[in-house]
This record gives sequence, C-alpha cells and structure tokens, in this order.
Amino acid sequence: MTENAQQQPTAPSTELPTQYAPAEVEGALYERWVDKGYFTADAKSDKPPYTIVIPPPNVTGSLHLGHAFQHTLMDALTRRKRMQGYEALWLPGMDHAGIATQNKVEQQLAEEGKSRHDLGREEFVERVWQWKEEYGGRILGQMRRLGDGVDWSRERFTMDEGLSEAVLTIFKRLYEDELIYRAERIINWCPRCLTAISDIEVEYQEDAGELVSIRYGEGEDSLVVATTRAETMLGDTAVAVHPDDERYQHLIGKQIKLPLTDRTIPVVADTHVDPEFGTGAVKVTPAHDPNDFEIGRRHDLPSLTIMDEHGVITVHGPFLGLDRFEARSTVVGALKEQGRIVAEKRPYMHSVGHCSRCKTTVEPRLSMQWWVKVGPLAKAAGDAVRDGRVKIHPEDMSKRYFDWVDNMHDWCISRQLWWGHRIPIWYGPDGEVVCVGPGEEPPTGEGWTQDSDVLDTWFSSGLWPFSTLGWPEQTEDLRKFYPTDVLLTGHDIIFFWVARMMMFGLYAMDGQAPFHTIALTGLVRDEFGKKMSKSNPNAVDPLVWMDAYGSDAVRFTLANGANPGADVPIGEDWVKASRNFTNKIWNATRFALMNGATVEGPLPDASEMSATDRWILSRLNTTVAQVDAYYDDYQFAKLADALYHFAWDEVFDWYVELSKTTFFAGGEQAKVSGRVLGEVLDVTLRLLHPVIPFVTDALWTTLTGGESLVIGEWPADSGFRDKDAELEIELVQRVVTEVRRFRKDQGLKDGQKVPARLELTGTALAAHEAAIRQLLRLQPEGETFTATATLPVAGATVALDLSGTIDVAAERKRLAKDLAAAEKEQAQANAKLGNEAFLAKAPDNVVDKIRGRLAKADEDIQRIQEQLDRLPQA
Repeated sequence: MTENAQQQPTAPSTELPTQYAPAEVEGALYERWVDKGYFTADAKSDKPPYTIVIPPPNVTGSLHLGHAFQHTLMDALTRRKRMQGYEALWLPGMDHAGIATQNKVEQQLAEEGKSRHDLGREEFVERVWQWKEEYGGRILGQMRRLGDGVDWSRERFTMDEGLSEAVLTIFKRLYEDELIYRAERIINWCPRCLTAISDIEVEYQEDAGELVSIRYGEGEDSLVVATTRAETMLGDTAVAVHPDDERYQHLIGKQIKLPLTDRTIPVVADTHVDPEFGTGAVKVTPAHDPNDFEIGRRHDLPSLTIMDEHGVITVHGPFLGLDRFEARSTVVGALKEQGRIVAEKRPYMHSVGHCSRCKTTVEPRLSMQWWVKVGPLAKAAGDAVRDGRVKIHPEDMSKRYFDWVDNMHDWCISRQLWWGHRIPIWYGPDGEVVCVGPGEEPPTGEGWTQDSDVLDTWFSSGLWPFSTLGWPEQTEDLRKFYPTDVLLTGHDIIFFWVARMMMFGLYAMDGQAPFHTIALTGLVRDEFGKKMSKSNPNAVDPLVWMDAYGSDAVRFTLANGANPGADVPIGEDWVKASRNFTNKIWNATRFALMNGATVEGPLPDASEMSATDRWILSRLNTTVAQVDAYYDDYQFAKLADALYHFAWDEVFDWYVELSKTTFFAGGEQAKVSGRVLGEVLDVTLRLLHPVIPFVTDALWTTLTGGESLVIGEWPADSGFRDKDAELEIELVQRVVTEVRRFRKDQGLKDGQKVPARLELTGTALAAHEAAIRQLLRLQPEGETFTATATLPVAGATVALDLSGTIDVAAERKRLAKDLAAAEKEQAQANAKLGNEAFLAKAPDNVVDKIRGRLAKADEDIQRIQEQLDRLPQA
C-alpha cells in the first residue's frame, strides 16, 4: 500500500472537533502550505518535471465559477503529480487585458470629468499602472481561497519586464522573417473602444433590423439590391452580379447611377455572387465590408471610407455628421422620396457582430494595421497535432481545432490603445521603417516617431508557456519545465489562445510544441443547463458558496461534473451534497480514531484478517487503480464518482458498520481491524486530497501524525485482491439490502427492532451473523417467536416475527388496494396497445408513453404480489 514514511515523526492524535468547520481550517491551512514552500518548484531538482501554466486571468477580473472549475482540475492534476514524486510547477500570473483595463481607467477618469487625452499618453499609462497596483489582481487572493497550489514565487504579469522583453524579441524575429507586415485591410472596428478587434473578439447575436431593397440605375439599365445597412450605399463603388446570370448580361461592364449621389458606378461580374440569393445583385462597398473588399481588389475598385472612427458619416452634405444609425433611417427616407425603395422588411432578424468587451455594434472598416502572416505558423500548429506530438483530449475536439488552424486568416495584431505593449516600429522623416528589438536603441532625430498602436493582448499571452519561464534567455526554468505537460482550458478559447500558443511556441522553440496535451473542458452552466451570465439571475459568485459550504465542497461539485469537453451543470443543492460528503469524511474519521484506527506498524498478514478486512483492502486497491486510470484520461467526473462511492458507500456505510461488532468486542481481532481501517483511511484521504485538499490534510495529519498530505506519497496499487472475500461480503450486502427493502415496504422505522431467526449454517454468511443482526436491528428470536414472514436470500433464510410490529390485516388491505390499481392500469394500457386503429393514428411519443405505463404497471404488480406473499395470513 504505502510506506507511511511521513507518518512516524509524531504520534497521531485522536482529538477532532465534533463538527467540521471549513472557515476555521481552510485559510490558516493554506497559509501554512505556502509558508512551508510546498508549492515552490526547484529547477535544480533531479525529479522529473511536471508543468502547467495557468490561463492568465485578466487583471480586471474576479473569480467566477468558470475559473473555479478549471483551477480545481489543474490543481488536482498538479497535487497528484507532486505526490507521485514529480517536481510539479503550476505557474500563476495575470494578463494585462488591454481593452478591458483601459476601459476601467477611462471610466474612472470620466467620473473626474477627464479623458485620457487630458492626461496624455505617458501620464495615462502611469495611471493604469497605479490602478493595477491598487485594484488589479483581486482574483489572486480569491485563488488562495479556492486552494490553488500555485508557485507564488514565479507569479508573472504579461507586462512585466521579462515578458515585455519576450514580446519585443518575437516581434522582431517575425518581422525579419516577413511574418509580420503592415497593410490596409478590412478590420472589425469598435466605435466605443476606438480600436480594431480581432474576429474572435466579435460576438454575434440575432438583432432586429430592417432589410430594404433599393433600385439602382434607370429603366432597363437598372437593378435592385437589398441591404440591412442602407447608409453604406454612400460608399458603394460597384454592383456585382454572377457572370452567368442571364438577367444581367446586358449590364455587365456598364455604368449605372448611384442614388443620392452624383456618381455612377460599374456593374461587375464576380463568381462570389450567388444568383439564387435575393435579386442576384449585390452592392459593393469595399471600405466597409470584408467580402466587398475582396471583390474590390479583384476588380480594382476604389475604396471610399464614409465614416470616421466614431461611426459618424463624413461624406455627402445631407448626411454629414450623422451617427451611422441616424444616417441609416435618413438615407432610407431620402430614397423613399425618390421612389427608390422597392421593398422593406421590418423587423428583419439577422446576425450582427458586437464588441465582446463593451457590446457595441462592430463596424467593418478599412484601416492600416499590423498583421501576422499566419499561413506557415498555422500549418505547423496543425501538423503538431496531426503527427501526434500534441494530443487533444477529448479527441473529437480535434475537428474544431483543425477547422480553425486550417482556415485561419491573417491576424490583425495592432490595437489603437495606450495600455499594452507598444509596437516597436519607428518611422523616419523620409519613409524609413525600423523595427527595434530588446536592448537596441531606437533611431533619434527630427521626424522620427514610434508607431502609436499597441499589440493585441493575445500576442503576449500567446507566448505564455515559455515567456513565463524566462525566454528568450535560456534559463534553468526553461530547460527544466518546457515544454509544459498539459494545457487545461475551455473549448471556447481554442481560437483565442490555444492556437496562438501553438503557433508561437513551435516558432520560437525550434519546433518544440508548448505542451504535450491539450485537455479541453466545457463551460459551467446552471443546474438547468443554461449559460450563466451577469445579465441573468443565475450567475453565482463561487465565494458565496465557499463561505457557506467550504471550498472543498465547491471543488468536489465542480470536479464531479467534469466530463471531458462537456458543459458542467452546477446548482447549490449539489454543493450542499458535497458539503455533506466532507462532513461524512470528518465524522467517519473521527469515529475511526475513537475506535482504534491506526497507521502504526505494518499491515497484519491476510491470514490474520477477517473477510471484511480482506474485502475492503481488495476494494481499496481496485479503487486506486481506477482513479489512476481516470486521472491519466482526464476523466475527472468518473474519478470523483469512484472516490465518492468508495468512501461513502464501501468504507463508511459498509466496512465501518460491518466492523462495529468487532470494535465493540475488543481483543486481537479489533486491533487487526483497527490497523486495516487506519490503512484504508490513510489511502482514501490521499486519493481524495487533490480534489478536496483542506479537509483531507486536516484529517490525515491527525490520523498519521505526518507533516502534510501536500507532500505526502500518492498511493500505489499493491496488487492485493481477494475475490473470495469480495464475493462473501457481496452476499452479506445482498441479505442486508433485501431485508432493509422489506422492512421499508412494511413501513418499519429504521431503528425498530424485530425478532428474527437467521438460518445461515453452511453458507459464507455464518461468520457475519452478529454484523447482520446489528445492521438490520434484528433481535434474537425468543421463546414466543412466530415466523410471520420468511425471506430466502443469497442461499440463506431470514425469518421475521412481525406480529408485534405491524397490523397484518390492515397491511394486506392496503396492498390489495394498490394491486387492484396497478392491475387496472395494466389492463387499460394493454387495451390501447392492442387496438390497431389507435396505434395507426397515435403519435410515436404517445405510444411510447403508454408502453412506459405498462412496464411500470407490470413492475408494480410483481413488487406488490411479492410483498403480499411475504406477509403472514391474517
């Protein structure tokens, strides 16, 4: 089993408070773990490394259930590996969260009646740093509440000095390899945040708008286009039709009049147009639509920008200065006056992009930006998974990964913000462009200026697995702990973060992927499967549940729902159930300590043990093997379930109860069972520790006198199995379960004692008569014993005298009434299912429901008849 190497220094105490109070244990225990340095990894150690980097939460963030969920799983993995003898590093840190953090500080300034422009760039950035020191990082303290076993000595921030050097280094390398370039392209623009945002930072939702059909041109030289953004027609530079669409052959190459303007625009033929959709003619606005931009490039069309960065119209007198939404209704009104509106559909539900940060409607906009040429980088990221260097778990999530990396567009990395890593490009007075790397002096002199943009937050967090370990320096940490072992994260950020880390890791680290395994989780939802959000009343602050039920209870609930890749429903009742589990562990351990459970000395020889002892040790080793297999396959729900049922059902409900007669009797057998119980509790607490670390450490140190489970030894399967003992105890369980069911059916109270005769001679049950009587509250039969009910079960017979406990006549009358009702239900169901006319007309779901009613009626009849047969004659 275990060597108990750390159990020898002090004698274990049997003193435990009568009730477990998480608030009195968790905080002090966590600080002790940190003070002792248990989570600090040693790069010079000769132990094999095990590394996880935490997905860096935003500096603006606070702990939500999604964080708590993923942190619980990462902590469990790391704690287990540490116990297995690995040099385990779980590295923490935070992301500077460019847009979110800048918005926070700008809101603060607005309350003072100021804007960032009143302060200027340098003073504003200094103000953000002050905000970060004062308000940022609240989540780090909350991680301590959860029990995160992270190495606080290695905490990083995406804008600390070392990570900033890494950003400059990789930017320059990519730039020199012509994988970073500057170009004018259509980007997603947020008129509220006043910056470009990437495709994956756009959230789409169904909005109610209007679809208007507009006639362009005159007479035979006219056609109709439909749009939901009528204001953009002011920037149209063509109308496109499919080259094979016979309706428009006479117009291809001609100029037609653009309404509300003094311009004419060409009709161009382009295969992008679907002739079956709408009128088969589309307006082309290259400066304000990504598809139109590509059509414009193919046909050498001009791009006319008609809005400024705030979404305000900048052209055409009547509309100049109007907000884009005001301009939309004004343009439609003007077109109506000219008779150009052919049709209107209102409301028209369509998918509209919104900024994920501020929820403003995103505006496609032609803009000069910096881009990463992702083609070769994305190919390498795809190849690393295809050739097996990196495993995605669960495997069926690989498709989502390949769908992204195989079809990735070039990545816009510039943001029009002041908070973030400033792009290291200087422009000279004569058009010079110079990229300045770390340690290099930027060019000086009149006319030289640095690019004003900063880099996308995901650019720096994409370096996280190696920049946090000291790259570009070849540090001891980098040599020891890279590549990391597993990235555990939600499937929703495959595109945001996972793919970017893969691209940058393979590029910067000579083809060495940043992790061996990508373990993808689902999202936390409420107990009804609905998405949790602040806008819904179902959002839960995990700290509230931690205060009420303890951090272990929250952790166990989250782990118990963690099936690979699947969403995780969670409700307060489930957390209460987990609290009950931690209480059960506490109370059972307390009972065990009071009744001689010990870890002192070696385990007795199997020949000295009872069948009950051998059974629980056999089941213990099976559970160890199961839990190991589930951990290695990231099956957290299954391992939590296995531990729950082993601990509660087999150890506490069966082994402890079956052994009570032995403990109460005392003697040598009680000492043997006390040592077995100590061993079982020792190993069980070790197995549970990675998921519920607080209660298990408090109990284990009391049981064993050891220093801490954090640095304890992970249990190994000793190979001990005793199938005969398992079969023997299964018989005992069958007898107890069957008699308990009968007692319940007869309405007997749990503690009500009943005279009974047990005929166990010649069976494996004979040695367990005392325990069976204790568990079933069965008295000796006595002189006046009359067997009023006889239960044959598991090769034995249990005869009960119920004459003094129930009114047999009344019970027979009640059961006869229930039987009649079940038989009536059975007859009605059979009649319907035997009616061919009914079956021909009834929907499938109705027929299935009736079949279900019949099955239940059959089951009820059998159950009630068995109860009647067991009752004595009245």
